[in-house]
Amino acid sequence: MVATPTDVIPLYPRRRLLGTASGGSTSLRRGGRADVASSRPYRPGDHFRTIDWKASARLSSARNSDDFIVRERFAEEIPAVVVVVDRRPEMALYPSELPWLHKPAAVHAAARVLVASALNQRSLVSYLDFATHPGDTAAGTPFWEPPRAQSNVWRAGLRERLDDYLARAFDAPEDNIARALEFLGTVRSSIPIGTFVFVLSDFIAPTAHELWGQAVGHGWDVVPVIVQDPVWEQSFPQIDGVVMSVADATGAGARPVRLEGREVAERRRSNRARLELLQRDFVRLGLDPVLVSDDADHAVHAALLEWAHVRQGAGRGTQ
Repeated sequence: MVATPTDVIPLYPRRRLLGTASGGSTSLRRGGRADVASSRPYRPGDHFRTIDWKASARLSSARNSDDFIVRERFAEEIPAVVVVVDRRPEMALYPSELPWLHKPAAVHAAARVLVASALNQRSLVSYLDFATHPGDTAAGTPFWEPPRAQSNVWRAGLRERLDDYLARAFDAPEDNIARALEFLGTVRSSIPIGTFVFVLSDFIAPTAHELWGQAVGHGWDVVPVIVQDPVWEQSFPQIDGVVMSVADATGAGARPVRLEGREVAERRRSNRARLELLQRDFVRLGLDPVLVSDDADHAVHAALLEWAHVRQGAGRGTQ
């Protein structure tokens, strides 16, 4: 698949990068990749993962004081991209034949834009979910495609692979986003500092703030992509006095329900407050969330492009 300008968005890191973007090529800018450029004394603000512990121990022993040495490495200007997809049953809502957000289509469109954008900028791409992948993993265990340089699995048959991954079962456990963040922490040696971690979910099932903080602490650029229906999840329709058939996300246990006006108003207030709190909490954690409310390809692309433009403006403001 060849990405075109209408398929992709520019990926601007939260922290300003220097030099010419080169993606998969080694740059002259010092950063966080594999090749050591030089060493220097620790300065406040340096990430702990850049500390050369052996050299620091030798220097501290020689000086009889606590001294730390930091390794500066040649960096890739465009970091890797990790796409994490929430595969809870609730993420299979709502049926495509109904006039509401079809979450699988919205997630698919967002993932396709993000992967194509990464490849367009020569970044490595990886994918993670906790759904059943026949022959690979069972529900509740990680399905992980790590970033690989020369044999990046996304280089061949990108659309087919992505379509296959996103067509699997929506049977991940309720806490699969928490599990994803914990899992990424266990493989962080393969995820460079500055990597974009796009998490696609409705985030209605809460995830502990500590896990988001840990992901940020690893030096990653974490971006929550909030996929919520504007009618039933961001708000609530005026259906008081109307008999509805209500079921869980699997379609089981359907029963008729009639809500009163005060119940409708309370649900609307609660849903709006939930989204407002979610966005505010992400901002407080230093994250820049994206809100997707429409599953049309052009609408998903527009939401992600708006995020990129805000990032670009923020970056110019810091220069």
